[in-house]
Amino acid sequence: MNAVLSASNLGLSYPGRGLLAQRQSRPALRGVSLRIAAGDSLGLVGGSGAGKSTLLRILLALEKPDAGTVTFNDTPVAPGPASSLRWYRRAVQYIPQNPAASLDPGMNVERLLLEPLRQLRINGDHRRMILDALQRVDLDPGMLTRRPRELSGGQNQRVAIARALVPAPSVLLADEPVSGLDLPLRNTVLDLMEHLVHRDGLGLLFVSHDLAAVARLCSRTLVLSEGRIVEQGPTDAVYAKPQTREAGELVNSIPRLRRHKEDHKDRA
Repeated sequence: MNAVLSASNLGLSYPGRGLLAQRQSRPALRGVSLRIAAGDSLGLVGGSGAGKSTLLRILLALEKPDAGTVTFNDTPVAPGPASSLRWYRRAVQYIPQNPAASLDPGMNVERLLLEPLRQLRINGDHRRMILDALQRVDLDPGMLTRRPRELSGGQNQRVAIARALVPAPSVLLADEPVSGLDLPLRNTVLDLMEHLVHRDGLGLLFVSHDLAAVARLCSRTLVLSEGRIVEQGPTDAVYAKPQTREAGELVNSIPRLRRHKEDHKDRA
């Protein structure tokens, strides 16, 4: 499978404070590498402070690493002027954790979906692009005139996903996209994202504390701890027989995953 979005040996340290600042500098990422191909779903898991948000910022070209590279289809990517990154912003789109905070309450859904097309200077039939994006997330065109406050939490999350889809990206970077949803809505959004990967062939990086969601959605999983990848591989293998303490603690913290691991052992 050819890589679309790749990161190689990413490293980043934040400076410490005080007289011993240099000695106290804190590594946020250490030698992190990954690849996300078309039709590929990669889960990124780890405890608080593991470095997941830092990695996302680097992959979104919002922060520059101290070491390592990010490439898209073998083209190097680094933070820079908006004019030099429009192609990348179109190809790699972000789905936020909290759509209520990311969607401008003063805009209706049509304006929210039109905004990235204008910012990225994408030509064409904008109305058709917006309607296509709505259809892909199973939202009725009648919602175009509504504002975020008039929509449910699940509908707002679908709008956020449609907003990411409207520029026609190749890769989605999703940051805890189901964390604020109840179980039925969570399952609906996971079904939608599964379709985007398997039906539409998008690449997906799915960052989550919800290991059960990762187990359902992602074919591969990376476990991040203190800025390092401590384990990676097929999701079923990582969950059924974790090779490191950090991965084992994550798996064993979720009762459903403990049962998954035990069932796998019984079948072996």
